[in-house]
Amino acid sequence: MNAASPTVTVVGIGADGWAGLPAASRDALLRAEVLIGGARQLDLLPADCAGERVTWPTPLRAAVPGLLAAHAGRRVCVLASGDPMFYGIGRTLGEIAGPDTLRVLPHPSSVSYACARLGWPVEETDVVTLVGRPAAGLTRVLHDGRRVLVLSAGAATPAAVAALLREQGYGSSRMRVLEQLGGERERQLDGTADTWEHPAGDPLNVIAVDCVRDLGALRLGTVPGLPDEAYESDGQLTKRYVRAATLAALAPAPGELLWDVGGGSGSIAIEWMRAHPSCHAVSVERDAVRAERIGRNAQALGVPGLRVVTGRAPAALAGLPVPDAVFIGGGLTAPGLLAACWDALPTGGRLVANTVTLESEALLTEWYRRHGGDLVRLAVAHAVPVGGFTGWRQAMPVTQWAVTKAGEEER
Repeated sequence: MNAASPTVTVVGIGADGWAGLPAASRDALLRAEVLIGGARQLDLLPADCAGERVTWPTPLRAAVPGLLAAHAGRRVCVLASGDPMFYGIGRTLGEIAGPDTLRVLPHPSSVSYACARLGWPVEETDVVTLVGRPAAGLTRVLHDGRRVLVLSAGAATPAAVAALLREQGYGSSRMRVLEQLGGERERQLDGTADTWEHPAGDPLNVIAVDCVRDLGALRLGTVPGLPDEAYESDGQLTKRYVRAATLAALAPAPGELLWDVGGGSGSIAIEWMRAHPSCHAVSVERDAVRAERIGRNAQALGVPGLRVVTGRAPAALAGLPVPDAVFIGGGLTAPGLLAACWDALPTGGRLVANTVTLESEALLTEWYRRHGGDLVRLAVAHAVPVGGFTGWRQAMPVTQWAVTKAGEEER
């Protein structure tokens, strides 16, 4: 931290309110000239906290710079639910004002409380927030036998989670809704997704899910190469085994961005994003019907944040954020497409292109000659009935070029 004192104190507070705060948090709130928070949080403070009370406007993030500027030079306390740095306002304040401006006094998070009540090890529990995010994001972490905590967006979230579990083949999963954790009105509701009939309760809740996959439900693993039947498709789909090899060549890493050019059914972008919660992707597809289908597949497979751009590349690439990797699954012979993708990549960026045609293969061979990398042919055969016997049916071979863009000094 810099020598200068922090200008904002962020105080975590739980459902137990003032009684649950340690001395340092109470002292900061009593001394504050300005108290900023949600109405529910501000109502937990006693009259002794005499600072000016300011309720967050909507949208919150856009209002932060103006609020901080308006109260510059005053002792400001911002109230946060639980741990401010765990899906809380602390992150937003740190990104906008800088972490050195903050003094953070955390309270136990709802996750810590929930795991304490359930007897679940925190480090072995998956956590998904649905605050301001679609319920489809929960799908990515559904695996038989796993324990998941869902940070709820409100009273209607438990019913939405139950519906999603049923749709995804996890209706047998046990659900427990833990309301007002740590407060006097704490209670727990129990049931399964299939039979969930509890009316909407307290908006301050966390949902615990013991995942149980229904008999016959499609099993989705954590590595690339999901079953082809997991996708809605009109046939424009990178098939399972080629897809697995393609994602291995693209090598997604946390926080990276992929351009999926010629999205088809969106499988490459979707499995890139499933690799890590912080991975991002843009799928570019010229056909509007397919573009809509990509969006549906992304929802169904737990990555609703996939951005779908409808348009013909390379024109549709203009204005997109700089990618860490590019996959070209179609349209390689479109004038200027390969060059545009190559030019968009920074040094160290990766490009992978697949094709089944001789014309596109010739183009990849030329680029391989100029820039190196790996040029491989992927051939997959499936066993099929041949009369009363079994034989091999060969799929069309796929030529793949994978390359990392070198800097001038490396050439």
